[in-house]
Amino acid sequence: MYSQALIHLQQILGPEAAFRDGQWEAIDAVVSKIQRLLVVQRTGWGKSLVYFLATRLLRNQGKGPSLLISPLLALMRNQILMAEKIGVRAATINSANVSEWQDVEARLLQDDVDILLISPERLNSERFLEKVLPAMQHRIGLFVVDEVHCISDWGHDFRPDYQRIVRIVKLLPKNVPVVGVTATANDRVVQDVIAQLGSDLQISRGPLMREGLRLRNIVLADQAERLAWLAENLPKFKGNGIIYCLTVADSNRVARWLQQQGIDVRPYNADMNNEERIACEEALLNNQVKALSATVALGMGFDKPDLSFVIHFQRPGNVVAYYQQVGRAGRALKASVGILLAGREDDEIQEYFIESAFPPPDVMEVVLNALANSNGLTIADLQRRINCSYATLEKALKLLMIESAVNKEKTIYHRTLNPWQANYARYEAVTQVRRQELEKMREYVHTKECLMAFLARQLSDHFARACGCCSNCSTPSLPGKVINPQITLEAIKFLRRDHQIILPRKQWPGPIQPGEKRTIPEEWQNREGRALCIYGDAGWGRLVAQGKYRDHHFSDELVTAAAHLIMHDWRPDPFPRFVVAVPSLRTDLVRNFAERLAKVLAIPFVSIIAKSKETRPQKEMANSAQQVQNIVSAFSMTGTAPAGPCLLVDDIFDSRWTLTVAGFLIAQHGGRPVYPFALAKAAARRTME
Repeated sequence: MYSQALIHLQQILGPEAAFRDGQWEAIDAVVSKIQRLLVVQRTGWGKSLVYFLATRLLRNQGKGPSLLISPLLALMRNQILMAEKIGVRAATINSANVSEWQDVEARLLQDDVDILLISPERLNSERFLEKVLPAMQHRIGLFVVDEVHCISDWGHDFRPDYQRIVRIVKLLPKNVPVVGVTATANDRVVQDVIAQLGSDLQISRGPLMREGLRLRNIVLADQAERLAWLAENLPKFKGNGIIYCLTVADSNRVARWLQQQGIDVRPYNADMNNEERIACEEALLNNQVKALSATVALGMGFDKPDLSFVIHFQRPGNVVAYYQQVGRAGRALKASVGILLAGREDDEIQEYFIESAFPPPDVMEVVLNALANSNGLTIADLQRRINCSYATLEKALKLLMIESAVNKEKTIYHRTLNPWQANYARYEAVTQVRRQELEKMREYVHTKECLMAFLARQLSDHFARACGCCSNCSTPSLPGKVINPQITLEAIKFLRRDHQIILPRKQWPGPIQPGEKRTIPEEWQNREGRALCIYGDAGWGRLVAQGKYRDHHFSDELVTAAAHLIMHDWRPDPFPRFVVAVPSLRTDLVRNFAERLAKVLAIPFVSIIAKSKETRPQKEMANSAQQVQNIVSAFSMTGTAPAGPCLLVDDIFDSRWTLTVAGFLIAQHGGRPVYPFALAKAAARRTME
């Protein structure tokens, strides 16, 4: 069987390929010994080869198809291409190929699929549970969980849907082998995975050190300096790579800046449709682009063995996630580079991620109480009752369903009769671990010891040692600062021109008055608007923050910049005839700015709208329903609206609901169309997958 496996390995990797330490042993444990196995090996070791070759050998023995739980669409596409090289017939059922589901289901019934790849979210799909799983469950030849650390809430990328896997594993017959693979599980996560998947889980663990991956940390707090460093140094890198960003906004921004500098870099994030992302992946795989500026949507499992560099535009939240991402580089190269650019906004973004990673137990209790006192509620219903975000509600409901405290009929959630008790101690412990991990990441940025050894020790690698090639072990080849100050000035100018679009809201989160429709009539919708910058950025964002919270006065420089944007870059057509400020009971800051802006634009400022009651700051409202309820009756007309168009001015926007409600009121009273303008968009705080 070994020789047969070696032949298949060489079909994938070439005639000179040989098994790495531990690979054949893992395959043999699954195929010959029918074991349940946890494989913890470094990025690039070849964990996917274990389950693909095991699938091939098991199918040769007449066993049923493998079922692979895989977390990302990008990973699935890579895996299917690899499987085809050894004649493994792979298929997938995921949210991006709905039109193919019926064909895949038919192929499964005909035993024409060797391995089925699904996301963990499919395990909550009625169609999958009723049509696909029953056709497979009594003949699964191998059950595989890729990125198995996601099962553990101690892991860096816990996903509630992974908890459903535990139930399926416990129902599998003992003669069905199980493989879980990951590169990012420290001892705490390993023990948690064993506790969930069974004490008979065997461990295959190897050294996590990456030979030839030259790590380096560079602290350039200002975004303009980091953009300038990329522009100055990216052309010096041989080959292709990935630039990781923490937010979608930065993924797009970095790509735009580098494109303007003549460097072919494309964005990659979850705001793009599936076809766009596939095109970007293929461009990188085929060396048609210098780099992708990506969020974690291009993360686990993306396989381009000859990536020569991975650069982080911001610092990730923990060492484990960083190791997983930087490990994309150099899998088949003798030398590659991993550079971390630490920045000013890193901590703020990571604090948000920590706070929003898990639904707090008190939120889950409020959800249960709301459901218990109703005949069933949708997520939209819950949003109107509970001040928490859609993402938090969704996670809470998933966990409560997994724990059988809630069930779902189509879009309606119901409280079951099963008891449920909040585990506050577990929540606090996990949150504390997250904060400790963030502190370790801060420590990593400034450590003087070997960078690779530091990472390996945080992953409980007992083989950790000095690598000899990181910037702390040898002399770095690239500068740690921007050499040409002119490029930094260009980056500042770029940031000051990097205006943000304010898209109009077209629907209310629910009827505003009984009997009203959710759709906002088109004539009362805002038109597309603009914001000068992102709050706190190195362009105008720093001046906005200074004016709002230190000086309590927006500078004339911001007035001039706003007028230039409106008159020369945006040029709304037809041009506004008057200016209105979003009113406040606490301060005249926005009104003062809007009056001075109107003078420069040479159009009148009018005071036709007032705030009739004090409201909580919109940033304290966690979802659209709460945000609208907070302000929907807070504004009133105090004068007659002139014939439009109207320029509606605010200082900082986030959800757009304040601008939407105020604009709706003005439009209803004849001042339409309404163009919203804000000095800044609230800093983006989330990644999208």
